[in-house]
Amino acid sequence: MERTILITGVGKRIGYALAKYYLAQGHHVIGTYRTHYDSIEQLGKLGASLHSCDLTDPASIDGLIIHINEHHARVDTIIHNASDWLPDNSGLSPADTMMRMMQIHVSAPYQINLALAPLLISAAKSNDDSIGASNIIHITDYVAEKGSKKHIAYAASKAALHNMTLSFASLLAPHVKVNSIAPAMILFNEDDGETYKAKALAKAILPKEAGNAEIIALVDYLHTSHYVTGRSYAVDGGRHLK
Repeated sequence: MERTILITGVGKRIGYALAKYYLAQGHHVIGTYRTHYDSIEQLGKLGASLHSCDLTDPASIDGLIIHINEHHARVDTIIHNASDWLPDNSGLSPADTMMRMMQIHVSAPYQINLALAPLLISAAKSNDDSIGASNIIHITDYVAEKGSKKHIAYAASKAALHNMTLSFASLLAPHVKVNSIAPAMILFNEDDGETYKAKALAKAILPKEAGNAEIIALVDYLHTSHYVTGRSYAVDGGRHLK
C-alpha cells in the first residue's frame, strides 16, 4: 500500500535516510528542512515534496500545515524527526535555550499533530483495516529518561515529547497509533575523533555504531503493527545496564 509520509528534518542523518528509504519503496514523502543541504536536492530528484520550514516559528509551521491540507488528500504517517541538540552553554540565555528546545521538540509536533489529525484519521478509515492504520512517530532521545548535565533543556523537551506520545495515543485511538523511538548514539559524525568514539561506544553493553538501518527497521515494524500504541522504544545498546 502506498503511503503519504511526512518527515520533519530530512536534510541529514536519520531523517535523510528515512526519506530515501521510503521513496525507494514507492511511498510519497513530504519532507521539511531548515538548512538547504545538497541532500535536499537529491531528495527532490527522487520525487519528495520538500518544504523549507523553521520549526521555531509558529507562522512557518502554519504555512506548512495549510499547504499540506490544500495539496494532500491524506497523510498516513507523521515522523517527527527534526531536532536541535542545543547545549545549555550555547551563549543563549537560559530562557531562550529552553524556549527554543520546547518549540522545536514539543510545540511544533503538538501543532502539526492536532492540525493533521483529520487527514490521518481519514487515511485510516479509507483502508480495509482501519484499526491503527495511520501512525505518528516521535523521535525522542535516550536522555529523556536519564537526564543530561550539559543539555538540560534539550533532555527536558525530549521528555515532554515522550509524554505527548501518551496523550496523542489516547486521543487518536483507534485509528492512529502514536509511539516514540528513543535513540542513543546511532551514527557518528564525520569529524568525531577516535577518542570520542571510544568513549561513546563504551557507554553501551553493545558497543557498536547502530546505523540508520536500525531506526528504519523499527519504523517499519511500527507501520505494520496493529497492536502497539503509546509506547517508547529505546535504541540505546543497553546503556541502562551499564
